[in-house]
Amino acid sequence: MNPVLRTIESLDWITLVLFGSLLFVLIAKQLDYSRFLNFIVLPFNNKYIFMYNKKERLLNWFHILFTVFQVINTALFLFFVFKNLALIKILDSPFIFPLILVGLFLLLAVKITLQLANGAIFGSQSIFSEIIFKKMSYMNYGGIVLFLANLFLTYVSINPNIVIFKAIFLFLSVNTIGWALVLKNYQNLIANYIFYFILYLCTLEIAPLVILGSFLK
Repeated sequence: MNPVLRTIESLDWITLVLFGSLLFVLIAKQLDYSRFLNFIVLPFNNKYIFMYNKKERLLNWFHILFTVFQVINTALFLFFVFKNLALIKILDSPFIFPLILVGLFLLLAVKITLQLANGAIFGSQSIFSEIIFKKMSYMNYGGIVLFLANLFLTYVSINPNIVIFKAIFLFLSVNTIGWALVLKNYQNLIANYIFYFILYLCTLEIAPLVILGSFLK
């Protein structure tokens, strides 16, 4: 494999972002080491879901810290995607990153709020809370994949497109496992309310991605 020459004007802010996000993982590990061990093997063993899918599942500090870690690395990964694939014109400066980061946090906050509100309307707060927790757990694990990809994209001189597409594939694979688990566990509920499930997918899963894409453009 031939090395590819890549020029990055400054790695200072990217290094701060990467290792700043890593602090959230270290804090989560210190708070609950046994939970951390179960979380690390999540795609291969869903023991984590069954053990921690209980009261205060979304407000647990371990879950919150990993969610912050995931959002930060997703924002940085999107920065690299836009920069290397030239999907949009992007300045060689760190100022675009905070915009992506804030956009992702707002998108996630609005999405979770609407999902919980939807559960309250239909009197199924507990079920919606479980679904959100399961999906977010797998998405947070995907944050580890994106963190490793960000390390390669920042410090290793290889073709960035290879890293980007492999990271996207692994991230989607992890989240597909999460969605498969949700569909399996709630197949009877989905079958009884198939129209509302389709409406849920369109409004709370697909629409936010379209809005995010439009916002970034």
